[in-house]
Amino acid sequence: MVTVNETEVVVVGAGPTGLTLAYELALAGVETLVLEKLPRRLEQVKGGGIQPRTAELLDSRGLLEPMLKRVTPRDPVGGHFAALPVALDCTPWDTRHPFPIAMAQWEIEELIEERVSAAGVRVVRGTAVSGVESDDDGVTVSADGLRVRARHLVACDGGHSTVRKVLGLPFPGRPGTHHAVLADIRLASVSSLVPRQLGHMSTLMRRAGDHWAMLAPLGDDRYRFTFGRADRSDIARDTSAVTDDEIRAALRILYGPGTTLGSVDNASRFSDATRQLERYRTGRVLFAGDAAHIHPPLGGQGLNLGMQDAFNLGWKLAAVVQDRAPEGLLDSYHAERHPVGAQVLHHTSAQRVLADPDPSEDVAALRDIFVDLLRLPDANRHLAGLMSGLSLGYDLSGDHPLTGQRMPDADLVTAAGPTRLSTLFGAGHAVLLDLARAVPAGLGLPPRVDLVRATCAAGPGAAALLIRPDGYVCWATDGPAVHGETLLAAIADHLTTAEAH
Repeated sequence: MVTVNETEVVVVGAGPTGLTLAYELALAGVETLVLEKLPRRLEQVKGGGIQPRTAELLDSRGLLEPMLKRVTPRDPVGGHFAALPVALDCTPWDTRHPFPIAMAQWEIEELIEERVSAAGVRVVRGTAVSGVESDDDGVTVSADGLRVRARHLVACDGGHSTVRKVLGLPFPGRPGTHHAVLADIRLASVSSLVPRQLGHMSTLMRRAGDHWAMLAPLGDDRYRFTFGRADRSDIARDTSAVTDDEIRAALRILYGPGTTLGSVDNASRFSDATRQLERYRTGRVLFAGDAAHIHPPLGGQGLNLGMQDAFNLGWKLAAVVQDRAPEGLLDSYHAERHPVGAQVLHHTSAQRVLADPDPSEDVAALRDIFVDLLRLPDANRHLAGLMSGLSLGYDLSGDHPLTGQRMPDADLVTAAGPTRLSTLFGAGHAVLLDLARAVPAGLGLPPRVDLVRATCAAGPGAAALLIRPDGYVCWATDGPAVHGETLLAAIADHLTTAEAH
């Protein structure tokens, strides 16, 4: 048993969201403890898809390159909306990562945890939280005989969040109406019906008899097998274990007698429940990832939504903990991320109808219309931006059209030579990008704001930009010169207070 009496932040949950948040805090030098109830990582593919915007954020922290060495080979094809047979095209969104990246969730967790541990974060496994007491000064966490005092706690402990239940917080929404199975399996033999290459979602879907399935090849005879009953009868209950015989029967129905099960690495059940916390912050306790929102697993949204929660929250929580910003800055986390979560719940609910494996005549007609719409460039661009996260922006105060927008990874030339914008964010700092010698020399900037003077052949349309650690422009100007007081006021408004949000 590891005994820790005091830390600055406790993160509950060592999934992608919790570990990403822990890394963001570690970059700022915040003492962080991660508590995970599982004694060891569950090697499950699960939400194994990194969307383009998440890839950009990981790239900006130097986390993407090691992941790319372990990705599952797949065709270079865009994502999908409701599994409709038209690929989403992200190239109009000016990104270096236009395609979803296939990678098992446990491998994403493993690589981030390596960085987290190297940065000095303690990850304590086999420790289930049983109590949370919050007051005006901090939080006391009880977990398997361990009592920890922290300034803040962030619950990243999944859709069945213990922290949420301990605090008695309602989780409003809609219960699941359709249950399905997700299994990581190995096949002893395969028929001609089994996909040979990981490609567009629509090519992996199959229906036979009263079953539907998606069988995704992962290499080395491994597959991610998702299946259910098209008639919506419950082949699975949350309280029942998935059996090998159940998986065998589904394989036989869907892929013929020539497809035989070799072994099952792991299997679990899920539903299409849709829920969201009313508030992502309760005093000194905050919620991120599935602990804050759950939705139908369509389009690889869950893992990405949670990790982007962490990128939004991390720099804000670090600033508050280190007394560089007042507590009010944390309110901007809810203000910015709750609408994003609500939007994902909204469009996954729409996809839930369109992807119905047993569609009515009316839904089938709607699908046909939607397929036609997806072939129109403007409609495809809109949904590609929505599903990839590339179109996401925040409603920040400011008159410049770039304010609140994601900053693409532009090629720059600095005094040190050519570089990319993304490389400037490796330390998790905000960046004041001066593209026209507009920032006065000798201006004293606060901690964790880096001034970078550069030129850009394909400029973003501004003389100077203040870019938050999560890659969103919070202030910009076209003027040939910037008054120091104006700039320092913008930094104070957007990086240290909540007034601008």
